[in-house]
Amino acid sequence: MIDLHTHSIFSDGELIPAELVRRAVTHGYSAIAITDHVDFTNIEFVLDAMKKTSFLEEEWDISVLRGVEITHVPPGKIAALATKARSLGSEVIVVHGETTVEPVASGTNFAALNSDIDILAHPGLITEDEAELARENGILLEITARAGHNRTNGHVARIACEIGCDLVVNTDAHAPDDLIPDAVAQIVALGSGLSERYVAAATAANPRRLVESVRG
Repeated sequence: MIDLHTHSIFSDGELIPAELVRRAVTHGYSAIAITDHVDFTNIEFVLDAMKKTSFLEEEWDISVLRGVEITHVPPGKIAALATKARSLGSEVIVVHGETTVEPVASGTNFAALNSDIDILAHPGLITEDEAELARENGILLEITARAGHNRTNGHVARIACEIGCDLVVNTDAHAPDDLIPDAVAQIVALGSGLSERYVAAATAANPRRLVESVRG
């Protein structure tokens, strides 16, 4: 299992990074990105903390990637914050997409997909034009295991398959029970309506490619 969207106590998660990673190891994870919520007020603090997680890789057989989730940032400021995140050493950049269960500003998906990011999380009722941008810019669209955000998984899967976008299954974990083994990730993908070929790509090949692009 590779999970590229999780949260620790450095935003609104329940676990310190060590416990989050330890629980991921017990679920058979080979890689995890800790992507705490950021805006311009806390990005330095979060990424400075994440730089200190390397000690976990010294003891456990798992890659721990430094990341952020740009969250509820005005669309016109997303590109600048993504650039700042990259300059501060973020290995995975997620943007909190236009989920139908939160008041995300209209235009967030479009702005994110025109920025230097890796994953558009729970993009809600994403349009075909936005999906085209994801495909052109090599940005992964998320199929999520998180309750509420997963209401539009079927729509995201359908649009992505029609346009030819790459997908990734993530947990958006905030609490211990949010972490899942690979078998459950595959169920989430199948439940969104993906074919077995797309399931394999979304749960294994696509996240592995992103990790390898960061870590070699």
